[in-house]
Amino acid sequence: MGMVFAARRLSGAELATVLADPDTVGTLFQGGPDELDLDKAWHGLHYLVTGTTYEIRGDAGPAIVGGEPIGPDLGMGPARLLMPDAVRTVAAGLDAVDDATLRARFDPEAMSEAEIYPHIWDDGDDEFDGYLLPYFTALRDFYHDAAASGDAVLLAVT
Repeated sequence: MGMVFAARRLSGAELATVLADPDTVGTLFQGGPDELDLDKAWHGLHYLVTGTTYEIRGDAGPAIVGGEPIGPDLGMGPARLLMPDAVRTVAAGLDAVDDATLRARFDPEAMSEAEIYPHIWDDGDDEFDGYLLPYFTALRDFYHDAAASGDAVLLAVT
């Protein structure tokens, strides 16, 4: 199956529950309208947004690998929590990244050399238009909606 990414919006009440009992984090990823599934595109998107393999740079940098660890190990470590202020900052940062900038950063050879998961970048430009760009749009929309609602966000790679 591989390493897949999920994010979940948390209302104020859900955030209070998670902060009071971090063990509940694992029960929250059930699919549904408050979740985002980036499948295996997460690492490629992080690379395109930040220009790094795992470093967090810029306002959009925490979108995928940011946040504070919370709760039990979900497969690739614990989930990470972004509080509402951080969600608003990430949303603004993602809004500032346009498709042309991402396309300019898409370098299959460099991504393969940097071992960007899922190691499919030698397959060609279709990986940008048919895979990464639609997931980036979903990521940007997810954070925009979460910020507009004042939600926190849980991030997990499982």
